[in-house]
Amino acid sequence: MYDDLGSPLTAAEFRSITDAVVGNIEQVIEGKTATVRLALAVMLAEGHLLIEDVPGVGKTKLAKALARSIDCSVRRIQFTPDLLPSDVTGVSVYNQESRDFEFKPGAVFANIVVGDEINRASPKTQSALLECMEERQVTVDGVTYPLQTPFMVIATQNPIEMEGTYPLPEAQRDRFTARIAMGYPDPAAELAMLDAHGAHDPLQDMRPVADATIVRRLIATVRDVHVADMVKQYAVGLVTATREAPDLRLGASPRSTLQMLRTARVVAALDGRDYVLPDDLQSLAVPVLAHRIIPTAEAQLARRTTDQILADIITRLPLPTDRQRSPYDTRQRPQQANPTNPYDRRGY
Repeated sequence: MYDDLGSPLTAAEFRSITDAVVGNIEQVIEGKTATVRLALAVMLAEGHLLIEDVPGVGKTKLAKALARSIDCSVRRIQFTPDLLPSDVTGVSVYNQESRDFEFKPGAVFANIVVGDEINRASPKTQSALLECMEERQVTVDGVTYPLQTPFMVIATQNPIEMEGTYPLPEAQRDRFTARIAMGYPDPAAELAMLDAHGAHDPLQDMRPVADATIVRRLIATVRDVHVADMVKQYAVGLVTATREAPDLRLGASPRSTLQMLRTARVVAALDGRDYVLPDDLQSLAVPVLAHRIIPTAEAQLARRTTDQILADIITRLPLPTDRQRSPYDTRQRPQQANPTNPYDRRGY
């Protein structure tokens, strides 16, 4: 299981390294600890991150800071309308000396790929990321090239200015493990930013605190985090509820269930636990599911956001027991006693 990742780390080693990465990023991104931890969690869950917010709040800076905190290969792609798929995946070029075609890797051949303003590229170019994000490989001219581990795509987009952009199709959005918004900093953090960034960009002084080998061992460590059967049932019940909700015309996919569980393992490990709680799934519901679901026309007219709909589902859905049910099932069911620490492996 760990042949390609290395041996897992101890809990103390895991906590020390992840705290160092978070602290390193916070030298550049002030007052956004929860956002930084979630970005790191997506990486260790072997997922991809979509940062969607208004201009000037630090979307690209967060992506660069995460990339520079790890000593591995990083490539940045500025998505524009004239960008071609071959610029992303690579192209076969004829070599006159060898009289044969030679493959020139594209920008996607890196451990971390930062895609800036991804919705400014055409759908044809956007689709060049589909295979590599899901299967971690690239196929060009009938030849398949595997990508390195770790591999993560961090994409940014501006949801306000839509002129000259191409909205991401559902197939593309579903491949992003989580969508986050930076939000405006509070006054204290913005004041600290003026002191830290006023005369010099601290991003230039960042030094890596981990490398690709360490990241692979971190990934191997979180795979050992325990998930009780009732927590798995709760995850399935949460995703199933989005498919039954009357305010949604498109619910979350089975891929989202898997990615939410993987990310929950990392969140638990970052909190110093070796088991997942239902609270981990609840905290991840909005960033992992909100960008995958589509509200009905009636819900949009009522100005109900996907965040509000998911919050309502979480409120309705009972905490996990031996058997899950839909939050829209109003039939009465007798309460069952839960054992002490039912989510911890030591409770069995």
